[in-house]
Amino acid sequence: MTESQVASPLVRRPYDLRHAAASLWLNAGVPPTEVARRLGHGVAVLLRVYANCIDGGEDSVNDKIGDALG
Repeated sequence: MTESQVASPLVRRPYDLRHAAASLWLNAGVPPTEVARRLGHGVAVLLRVYANCIDGGEDSVNDKIGDALG
């Protein structure tokens, strides 16, 4: 890549899209193991980088825990 290409805002675009996809999948309830597999890294990396992107869903999570407890 040339210096002007590296300086272009388009260089960041693939990473922005990757971040958006990971955030969308996690918030949609896709298991972290599957999201990590699709992104090509481990669950530990996924959670370290993207855990702060998980928003809301407390009611759904509480329902799942309640269902599991019977």
